[in-house]
Amino acid sequence: MAAFEIPRLRDLARHALPHLLEATLIPLVLFYAALWAMGVWAAILTGLTWSYGCIARRLIRRERVPGVLVLGSVGITTRFAVALATGSVFVFFLQPTLGTLLVAGAFLVSLPAGRPLAQKLAADFCPLPDHVLAHASVRRFFERITLLWAFVQVANAGATLLLLLTQPIGVFVVAKTATGWVLTGSGIAVSVVWFRRLVARHDLVPATA
Repeated sequence: MAAFEIPRLRDLARHALPHLLEATLIPLVLFYAALWAMGVWAAILTGLTWSYGCIARRLIRRERVPGVLVLGSVGITTRFAVALATGSVFVFFLQPTLGTLLVAGAFLVSLPAGRPLAQKLAADFCPLPDHVLAHASVRRFFERITLLWAFVQVANAGATLLLLLTQPIGVFVVAKTATGWVLTGSGIAVSVVWFRRLVARHDLVPATA
């Protein structure tokens, strides 16, 4: 059996930091600058320009364009088009909440199908050997973690909707971003720590020669 290594939280954070800066922190700063200087529609356009600028920079440098970046750009473009058609800023910020609920539904639907979505996503960060995936405790773990992530998505959507209905746009954007970071970060931490303990308890990591 081949040995495998579970990434440490520190390593995951170091890997995710550049993407976090590019996808959230920098756009947030640009949004606020444009919101203060030119208004909410200009702030939305600034975010759209940033997304496509990131793609263009990679294409010019002949670097790989992450699928997440492409999906994010398509998503914000669609949101902007719908908001522009309806003339409603509220609709622009409501759409991701609906998408989050759909993701929660995808986690839940994957359980009866016998293919927990959390297991598929985990394989992108830490491919697991077949003997580990075949273990009954590991299968139960991914079922429970899938439920956990469904809850995280629902909680994120609920908090976002509450903030959207009660806070001005400037406060909403910061509070929504912070809430998303806390919920997602907590979910990742719980998932990694839980799995590490499971592996240690059942001695699933074979000794290396």
